[in-house]
Amino acid sequence: MKKLILLFSVLVTTVISSSGQGSSDYGGGIKLNVNQEGTKYVRFITWNQTWFRASQMNPGTTVGGEAATKNYDVGMRRLRMLAYAQVSKRYMVLAHFGINNQTFLNGGASGSTGTGGYGAGKKPQLFFHDFWNEYAVIQPTKENKNSSLTVGAGLNYFLGISRMTYASTLNFLTVDSPIFSWATIENSDQFARQMGFFAKGKLNKLEYRFALNKPYATNLAPGNASAADKAVAVDNNGKSAFAKTGYVEYQFLDSESNFLPFKVGTYLGTKRVFNIGAGFYSQPKGTKSQVNGTVSTHNINLMAVDAFLDMTIGKKEKNMAITAYSGLFNYNFGPNYLRNLGIMNVGVADANFKGTDKLMAGAGNAQPMIGTGTIFYTQAGLLLPKTKEKPKMRVQPFAAYTMKNFEALPTSVSNVDLGANWLIDGHHAKITTQYSLRPGIEASTGNKKSMGEFIMQLQVYL
Repeated sequence: MKKLILLFSVLVTTVISSSGQGSSDYGGGIKLNVNQEGTKYVRFITWNQTWFRASQMNPGTTVGGEAATKNYDVGMRRLRMLAYAQVSKRYMVLAHFGINNQTFLNGGASGSTGTGGYGAGKKPQLFFHDFWNEYAVIQPTKENKNSSLTVGAGLNYFLGISRMTYASTLNFLTVDSPIFSWATIENSDQFARQMGFFAKGKLNKLEYRFALNKPYATNLAPGNASAADKAVAVDNNGKSAFAKTGYVEYQFLDSESNFLPFKVGTYLGTKRVFNIGAGFYSQPKGTKSQVNGTVSTHNINLMAVDAFLDMTIGKKEKNMAITAYSGLFNYNFGPNYLRNLGIMNVGVADANFKGTDKLMAGAGNAQPMIGTGTIFYTQAGLLLPKTKEKPKMRVQPFAAYTMKNFEALPTSVSNVDLGANWLIDGHHAKITTQYSLRPGIEASTGNKKSMGEFIMQLQVYL
């Protein structure tokens, strides 16, 4: 841990000393005009998020075949490229591709293992996150600036539920998403995306997004429970019925752009935003359970209500700002449904572990993440005032809290995150440090535990 803190200090000093670029240098980003008027163009965005981690492992974990109670590593959380082309005033096509979650021993190409050119963790495969076309049916006019309707189709990010479900990965307040808001992540979706049709638009202060998507097929076999109260629903949707989803919000102050679906995590004092929203996701027969040999199907019904605030405070020249978000999520995947996940989890279960404190979530940094039940999530951050001294790095401390009350667990569990953004050039060049406590429940006793993890993220995007 001391070595990581020292490394952080060196990196901050190095980056600040070379930060001749400011936000004004970024301008409109990487844009290629196709005509002289600039109405037809191609816009490119690329970003890199590298994580340095010091993690406390769950009891009974091995890393690389060796027993481990702690782990220190470097991982590529996201390496992405996004491009969209405005072919006409009404027609646009968007493509978004890249890799995620590459570590020193996993996240590589399919089948990569062992030692060598395609050894463990090497040469991950690029894949499309999004690829859709859209057409503006109703465009804003001088007389009616805030009414619009756009329809589209393809591999899309329109999965309803909440603002966090639409989160942009470029401008999080905390180091990352709380993950549970991407409720079908990597089961019936492709990295939080599904194929289908969508409609988005505005009606004065109201913004709306709706979609009809075809979830990817899932086929997990349900265990055979001896009684109904012990049945456990698993992802098994057979031929996969269409999912209906949507999110609607009322924007009380400044109107946010809906040109792209990605919701901003923090505006860093550049807008005055206060929104209240509600969303849903519904798929018939999305899961299955089994009791005494009889298989039952269950509908997936997910709902949420949330609120987002981002505005300046204090003297204008100081440019201080607060950011806050809270959401209440109600998930029903069927009886006792539960998914345990760990971001870039490098740990596997130790078959020779003799301890009695193994966790229900499993090995590595896995924790109860998504399940039937309720989740309350809140986060808040404060952008500290500008200073006259150079370099003009901004600092934004933040905190987040999650409470999960899942049907499959004997008790509720909580996450706590504390950290700060060190903003060298806004979100375009920043370092984020975060310390998190994740929950665990001992399988043998039901006692709750907390495991710690320190993350330092280096982010650059153009």
